[in-house]
Amino acid sequence: MARREWSNILLLSDKWQEQLYDMLLESIPSSVLLVDRALRVMSANRNFLEKARRDEGSTIGASMNNVFPTPILEFTRIEAKVRRVFEQGELLRGEQITYRAPGIPTRMYYYTVVPVKADGRVECAMILMDDITEKVRLVEQAHLVQARLANVVEYANDLLVSTDTAGKIVTWNPAAERVTGFSSREVQGRAMVDLCKPADQEAMWSMIQQLARGQTVPSRELHLVARSGTQIPVAWAFSCMREEAGKISALVAVGRDLTERHAFEAQLAQNVKLAALGVMAGGIAHELRNPLSVSYSAAQFLKEGAPDSAFHAECVHKILDGIERASGIIENLLRFSRPSEGGNMKIIDLVPVVRETVRLLSNQGALQKVSVAEDYPAGSVTINSNASQIQQVLMNLIFNAYAAMPKGGDLKITIRSEDGWVVLVVRDTGSGIAEAIKAKIFDPFFTTKGAGSGTGLGLSICHTIISQHQGHIDVDSKIGKGCSFTVSLPAR
Repeated sequence: MARREWSNILLLSDKWQEQLYDMLLESIPSSVLLVDRALRVMSANRNFLEKARRDEGSTIGASMNNVFPTPILEFTRIEAKVRRVFEQGELLRGEQITYRAPGIPTRMYYYTVVPVKADGRVECAMILMDDITEKVRLVEQAHLVQARLANVVEYANDLLVSTDTAGKIVTWNPAAERVTGFSSREVQGRAMVDLCKPADQEAMWSMIQQLARGQTVPSRELHLVARSGTQIPVAWAFSCMREEAGKISALVAVGRDLTERHAFEAQLAQNVKLAALGVMAGGIAHELRNPLSVSYSAAQFLKEGAPDSAFHAECVHKILDGIERASGIIENLLRFSRPSEGGNMKIIDLVPVVRETVRLLSNQGALQKVSVAEDYPAGSVTINSNASQIQQVLMNLIFNAYAAMPKGGDLKITIRSEDGWVVLVVRDTGSGIAEAIKAKIFDPFFTTKGAGSGTGLGLSICHTIISQHQGHIDVDSKIGKGCSFTVSLPAR
């Protein structure tokens, strides 16, 4: 092949390599500067020119100290480092530089200086600068979030515990240390189940297994056993942590120490009992005072000598009546405190008991112009009960209904079966019960009747009897539209 043809091929090859170099230089995401041994810029890619807000004409051929701002040159001493690359011929990496061109925000770069050799001699140096501004900001934000999270865990009043999917403890915050007396180092790697009281271990293990399978579990109160042996009630809320792929990597438990809350509730319950006892004592005193006062006055008259036999008989009658009334109050108190006679509970058919009770009180209803309707199932409705006590409950409810309808009205007695329960409903069209006192009607000695008209024990006794039967009694009422008492008893 002729020499001229070889020269053309070599010339084309050199141009192709130069174009390839330019394309590579422009396409890489890094900022690239090529400097000679005199530290003059030989080339700069578009990425550098755009971020530095410079043009090619003022950059190519310029000295490095004219391209970089003086503060950067003094702070990083980059010129000295580039000269050392020329002298030693070794790669320089791992340096960071903060650069701010006029009119643009500060940018941070991670730069590397690469020696470019020819025949064993460094002819030029390539400075590669990667913009790490966003990465640094993300790292700073991550560190800030991590610091905030650490503060939350560190200073939280609640117990924060994390475990692996097998229930082995990984983290144990200071609140958990304070409550249990166990340090984080002592419990790390131990099974969470082992720190629960024996009766709660099975429940804790079941919840851990459900969480590990990705199931949700409701909040639950379980006890931890402290170093001192004390059992600490803790309300736990559980969740699971997942990796990006969705796989469960850890379990998290947030617990609230309920010790103080339980103590407060116990104290509150005690205060309620004392308040109820005070009300009961006041009610007993009030109810007994009247018959005792009448009896005392009658006895005084007898002591002083009755003027005639008729007055004498009246005094004796007053005394006997007062004693009978006081005895009735005491009897009601005994029924209230001990409504069950144990062995008298047996299987009964509720329908005939209710029907007979309604028949016994029908005359009273007729006198008050109360229309009574009954709705019972065709067959038997059996419950385990004391028939006389159920009759007592129904009589109280019917008498209260009559009292609420002094000028007449409608009363309906219904029995129905419902999902394993026998439901007895007494519904009237009387004056109703005000919402403000609805919650008090089952309290002992609470009554809306006038003095001497009621002891306030009727509904209390009803509530106690129904509770003794493992049932419940509810009331639904609106002023002026009547009242409905619903008694639910377990079916047999």
